[in-house]
Amino acid sequence: MLLVRSIWNGAISFGLVSIPIKLVNATESHSISFRQIHTEDGGRVRYRKVCELEDREITQSEIGKGYEDADGTIIPITDEDLAHLPLPTAKTIEIVAFVPADRIDPLQMDAAYYLQAGGAPAAKPYTLLREALKRSNKVAIAKFALRGRERLGMLRVVEDAIALHGLLWPDEVRAPEGLAPDTKVTVSDKELDLADALMDTLGEIDLDELHDEYREALEEVVAAKAAGEAPPEAPEPARSGKVLDLMAALEKSVREAKESRGEEPGEVRQLPQRKSARAAPKQTGGKKSTAKATPAKKTAAAKKSTAKSTAKSTARSSQGTKKTASAKKTTSAKKTTAKKTTARKRSA
Repeated sequence: MLLVRSIWNGAISFGLVSIPIKLVNATESHSISFRQIHTEDGGRVRYRKVCELEDREITQSEIGKGYEDADGTIIPITDEDLAHLPLPTAKTIEIVAFVPADRIDPLQMDAAYYLQAGGAPAAKPYTLLREALKRSNKVAIAKFALRGRERLGMLRVVEDAIALHGLLWPDEVRAPEGLAPDTKVTVSDKELDLADALMDTLGEIDLDELHDEYREALEEVVAAKAAGEAPPEAPEPARSGKVLDLMAALEKSVREAKESRGEEPGEVRQLPQRKSARAAPKQTGGKKSTAKATPAKKTAAAKKSTAKSTAKSTARSSQGTKKTASAKKTTSAKKTTAKKTTARKRSA
């Protein structure tokens, strides 16, 4: 069993039931850290803690806490002062409510901790709370004090342990006002169908397969430099121009996603219409789409079309009549001329 040092000792207040617990960090960072150095000679750059009044470096044991007042006066605050805060949550995780997990906005989620039962006497009440949370399918909302301030928290079951997620207070979460596009945008059914096809093609993934590629690349650079070798060259970044045709970009994305999974790309076909298919293109921006004409507009358009057809037919008929009349006049004139010529010949 991996022994992890607790960062806080206290108790869970569950009504009149008190459960002694130890707070343990549930996460750990694997990121690579750097030291600051003097670029000319590689020497370490260190920060020294110096007392402004005595102008000398002091040790950690000589350092305490102080609150700076508005006029610049420093008010010393000791650990004993903090231990006697007039708060019930100073050493207690006080459960105030039980709510469905979907009531918690992920934006409020902060650091995560595990709650460890504090000895044998805590085993029974700890297990009782864990099983009650499991059966209710709810999470517990609690208040607790940590690192000098009161915090909001959420208790939930993780395997056989109880986890505590720190939560931001609701007034600490900013509203996303003014961030959505303020221009009128229309999204067609075909575009949504292709987006659905791309989502289906990408599918799901086992989160355990994901890893920090940046850290691995950074480790390669550090190893190469330590061995006196040239660091590996960065691959050519993928060229990404402006997307001029959204439909073409979606179709290409679906094909590439299938090829990356070893599937036959084939032809990108439109998905069959769903029962709850959108009758008209969706439009954001608060205004209704004008893509489809109203019945009144359709009737007016039909009347205009009929009038145009009638006018064309009348014009053609008129032109035909004129041509026929002209032809008859020409034929009649020719016959009259022929008769006069014949009469002259006979009289001669």
